[in-house]
Amino acid sequence: MPNHLPKNLIVATTGASGAIFLRHFLLAVERDERVQTINFIASDSALRVMAEELDLKGRSDLVAQVLGSSAKTSKSKIQVQSNADIGANVASGSYPADAMVVIPCSVGTLARIANGVAAQLIERAADVTLKEKRPLVLCVRETPLNKIHIRNMYRAADAGATIFPLIPAFYYRPASLDELAREFAYRVLAHLGLPQPQAFHWKG
Repeated sequence: MPNHLPKNLIVATTGASGAIFLRHFLLAVERDERVQTINFIASDSALRVMAEELDLKGRSDLVAQVLGSSAKTSKSKIQVQSNADIGANVASGSYPADAMVVIPCSVGTLARIANGVAAQLIERAADVTLKEKRPLVLCVRETPLNKIHIRNMYRAADAGATIFPLIPAFYYRPASLDELAREFAYRVLAHLGLPQPQAFHWKG
């Protein structure tokens, strides 16, 4: 958890299944008044997955398409960054980002982050986050896991990342996939120090 309230977030998404979790994470941070800026990066593989799972039509108005018609995007605080732009603001440690979340995080992206391979912006931003000792949350999505995946999770965690597998809870009996994904997003945000008032709390 960060030492101060995270106001400037980097949110990345990669080519693993689970775009609905990304949608609800972005919806939550978009409406959270404590968050002022979100730099959003999607890999090419993520765009393909989002097209399949969220019915996206091309790359124009990407944020509006991901958030859906219910979101107010005319004054969105979500700024889209190109994954190919290795010179973007978030590629530098001097840029005051407070935390980074990769949701979903493919095991390929995990491998590159864990081994310091930073050829594109997502991995470079993650590398910067680690070197500056800022919170990095990797919502890894894969099953079953082989030994390479497990070693890479260890390496990333040993470097300072939080491995936050994309495993939703069921004890609150979610009524829909949207509710399931929304609660997972709330758990990630609570871990970053941004608890959501609508989140489910177990009372025993």
